[in-house]
Amino acid sequence: MIILGIETSCDETALALIEAEGNSVGVLSDITHSQAALHAKYGGVFPNLAKREHSKNLIPLLKTALVESNLISNSSNCLISKQTEKGLAKMLNREPELLAEFLKFIPTIAPPSIDLIAVTEGPGLEPALWVGINFARALSTVWNIPVAPVNHMEGHIVSALLRRSDMNNEGGIKNSVKTDKQALSESSIIHNSEFILHSPSFPALALLISGGHTELVLIKKLGQYETIGETKDDAIGEAFDKVARILGLKYPGGPEISKLAGKARQEKQGSTLESEKRSDLVLPRPMLHSGDYNFSFSGLKTAVLYTVTELPKLTEKIKVALAREFEDAVTEVLTSKTTKAIKKFGIETLIIAGGVIANTHIRASFEELRATAFPSLEFLIPEIPHSTDNALMIAVAGFLRLSRKGDSTKASAEPLLAKGDLRLDEK
Repeated sequence: MIILGIETSCDETALALIEAEGNSVGVLSDITHSQAALHAKYGGVFPNLAKREHSKNLIPLLKTALVESNLISNSSNCLISKQTEKGLAKMLNREPELLAEFLKFIPTIAPPSIDLIAVTEGPGLEPALWVGINFARALSTVWNIPVAPVNHMEGHIVSALLRRSDMNNEGGIKNSVKTDKQALSESSIIHNSEFILHSPSFPALALLISGGHTELVLIKKLGQYETIGETKDDAIGEAFDKVARILGLKYPGGPEISKLAGKARQEKQGSTLESEKRSDLVLPRPMLHSGDYNFSFSGLKTAVLYTVTELPKLTEKIKVALAREFEDAVTEVLTSKTTKAIKKFGIETLIIAGGVIANTHIRASFEELRATAFPSLEFLIPEIPHSTDNALMIAVAGFLRLSRKGDSTKASAEPLLAKGDLRLDEK
């Protein structure tokens, strides 16, 4: 079956078209357009700007995806009735620009051979989510295609299960080494790729780390999830961005901190910043010994702020030292909590997904942990282009949902869908 995936939960507008059957996933088109440059001046994602950009981007991206997939054919016989147009106007009344582009383009093409539309319904920024949901509903109305609402966090879990068909499967997905900056390109188009949808061993544990989320999820089988730990305040990606702002680094902050931290690690052993070594450059490891699986990064961010405000001058060397200490602190907390959960629940597969796993130091630390402490553990991480928000993971998650449920239900924006209990599906 052919599935259209739509992702608009934050500041990436993404569309994907896949052809899926059994455990085979053919990627016909996979497009992600990042708005990071537009949000940089705000030091973070501005929800209404994200909403506006999604409205502008969806039709151009759909055109490209259909062309890439060879699913587009022009037609003059696909007029939209006045009654349907009134329904679309009501549906897209908060996205007038999208409505105008929709009515300009959709009637000019024949309904494509798409069997299902999978769209992110949450969690995410509510204004941004509604753009994608209403777009999916509008396409469903005109093309008479069912819509499957998808939980964004299950999408990230699924992203780690995709393996290229020509890949060595031993020990999880192997990735070429790329810097964080390379992984965050302005936009990307991937097509004509073949993936195998891997079936992991259970019980599995997913560590989901992104700009808006940090959580540990126990997976009994696909579709059965239990959140056993989550952040009590800032998500890890949010903390990276806030610390970067404190250090005067540009947005998005994760790649900038990683760059400075890497510079510190490249210094000769034992000589790093000896001339400016200070006891207050040692940062706390929040909730490291809390006895549970929860996280907290707000205090760590505050510790960086206090350190900087007490300095007579924030030199480049101190920025480098703080970047490394911050990255080391969050990595230690993540690996410690995850290690504890692996032992407690007898985990057979560890999945780590979400945008922050694009961080090379965090990836390397977990790879080392697996090699040294859990050599028999199956370790799955997504390819770097699919670590950040993307529509391929939404399309595949929609396919799996349909395979489990045999139907689809009405989508609705639920920005807190994953709060507390992940609620990815029925227990």
